[in-house]
Amino acid sequence: MLYPDLKDKVVLITGGGGGLGAAAGKAFLESGAKVALVGRTEKNLAEAAAGMGGASDRLITIVADTSLEDDTKRYVDQTVAAFGRIDVFFNNAGIEGKVAPIVDQKVEDFDKVIAVNVRGTWLGLHFVLPIMYAQKSGSVINTSSIGGLTAGPMPISPYVTSKFAITGLTRIAAMESAPYGVRVNSVHPSPVDTKMMRALERGANPDDPEGTAEKVAASIPLGRYAKPEEIASVVLFLGSDQSSFVTGSNYRVDGGMLS
Repeated sequence: MLYPDLKDKVVLITGGGGGLGAAAGKAFLESGAKVALVGRTEKNLAEAAAGMGGASDRLITIVADTSLEDDTKRYVDQTVAAFGRIDVFFNNAGIEGKVAPIVDQKVEDFDKVIAVNVRGTWLGLHFVLPIMYAQKSGSVINTSSIGGLTAGPMPISPYVTSKFAITGLTRIAAMESAPYGVRVNSVHPSPVDTKMMRALERGANPDDPEGTAEKVAASIPLGRYAKPEEIASVVLFLGSDQSSFVTGSNYRVDGGMLS
């Protein structure tokens, strides 16, 4: 077990069908936690669950659109119904949006990114925090990005806008939650070797996505993309009692990219 204090803790993860969510789910399960994995499609959730060893009485999957109020309330209610509480919330669901300058972005594309990344993150807090407040304990980890701390080289203004919003949302949520014994932090990865980066590479240069990947990797002092498991290890730390005095913090996991 990576963190013995996570044994039998209940962990709720959105974006559970993607690279970061699946890696975190596996790591929490290996630490003895019970995991509710939320995602947009049954197929992606099934693949993620298979990578965690398949069926388990410590793992449930829930199909939901995290940008919708009713779906958010439902996935929170189903988690509590299955496991009785929520100790850790990895508020992770997000989309990358279109790679294009501001003048070439469509309003509907901007709205879609904001709906998932900002509204969805806020909705998760809205429905999970009251449960943690009643428990007088809990840890929330929001997924932002280095794009939530600085503008990156790619023209992805909706994404950057959304991730800066999550940075601010994390801080105000931490201030509001501290009196209840609930901690709220955010992780800020540099590019991670996931399907999202493949989409961004194609969006930046459809003719040579591999060349884009090489240039981006070269801009990271450690010379490569992060592995999902490397982000998950920081999420586990923030979810565990080992980070009991950490709240309102924005954790860069970027290979030195912003140094």
